[in-house]
Amino acid sequence: MNVITILKQVPDLVEELELNSEGTGLNREWLKFILSEYDDHTLEQALLFKEQYGGTVKAFALDIGNVDDTLFNAAAKGADTLVKVTGNFQEVLNSHTTARIFQQLLSNQTFDLLLTGVQAIDDHDGSVGPLLAGYLGFPYVGVVRGVRLSDDKKSVIVGKEYPGGIISEIRVTLPAVLGIQAASKPPRYVPIAKIRQAQKNAKIEEVSATETVGATACDGGRLCGSVKVIKMFKPESTTKAEMLEGNTDEIAARIASLLMEKGIVR
Repeated sequence: MNVITILKQVPDLVEELELNSEGTGLNREWLKFILSEYDDHTLEQALLFKEQYGGTVKAFALDIGNVDDTLFNAAAKGADTLVKVTGNFQEVLNSHTTARIFQQLLSNQTFDLLLTGVQAIDDHDGSVGPLLAGYLGFPYVGVVRGVRLSDDKKSVIVGKEYPGGIISEIRVTLPAVLGIQAASKPPRYVPIAKIRQAQKNAKIEEVSATETVGATACDGGRLCGSVKVIKMFKPESTTKAEMLEGNTDEIAARIASLLMEKGIVR
């Protein structure tokens, strides 16, 4: 069984995030990127599937941030093939453009499963998986928690989560695209020594998104989509909480007064 995963780099929320001078996005000069949490689970699910049923895992990632580290980490964990998609990604690509890029890259690939993260923290859109499935003509199931191969090996049984923690099992004919929310097991830890070994032995293939998806290129060969960000703002600071002091009766009287001032009670 051959599995393809798409790994996305997202801003590290531990860092101090600053807007660029135009106020249209994040200042990327010193911005640190890390693998999306959902895509970490996506890779783990692909590796678990390979270990249980055999086959290969091929990891794709757009050339954003320290993507080489992410791909070598994937190799250290067990990915067989690493592919870096190069391009002038100066702005965050919307889901439609990203899906079109991977449609062109994957349309000639042979695989049984294509796994993506269900969404990412930088847009919370979650549309790359279903859009890509539509472009490729394959079935899609999102918010997946766990995958197993059916007895006939022509389909998979996926656990799909619904609001309230309800899990249903859905049989999906292969090849298929799945949006992974959580792998069957937590993402594995890989020691630094193994990552360094992968950096020496593993090879990262490179493909050009600009050449592959010329229809989405804007001025200067920059890839973009149909969505244009006009302005971004940091959350506005509001008045801080008022700490009430005094004995029980005084605090209760003050609360009652505030409720009446706000028109909540009369």
